[in-house]
Amino acid sequence: QVQLVESGGGLVQAGGSLRLSCAASGRTFSSYRMGWFRQAPGKEREFVASINWSTSNTNYADSVKGRFTISRDNAKNTVYLQMNSLKPEDTAVYYCAVQRVPGASYDFWGQGTQVTVSS
Repeated sequence: QVQLVESGGGLVQAGGSLRLSCAASGRTFSSYRMGWFRQAPGKEREFVASINWSTSNTNYADSVKGRFTISRDNAKNTVYLQMNSLKPEDTAVYYCAVQRVPGASYDFWGQGTQVTVSS
């Protein structure tokens, strides 16, 4: 089991920045990849970014490339999402998740943190 706790969400004006954190505990050594996802009201959950726990290889959704940066601190078992140049369309609940096996689904999820960007 892996437990995930997100923090760092809040209300920010368009053009502003926020940094989300995801602290992992439990069997974290079994994590292959960590990802951030988001879900806006009335929309399906979508992929935002991911990072390989060992190699730091990253992937981003086209909608956030150049604005968001995912990173990790292995010593703290924490993954971060630095979000810059925020837009109202970035408003959503943001979730972090763990993928334990390459190509498999993300099978552990946090409770989510709300990000609201005002225009």
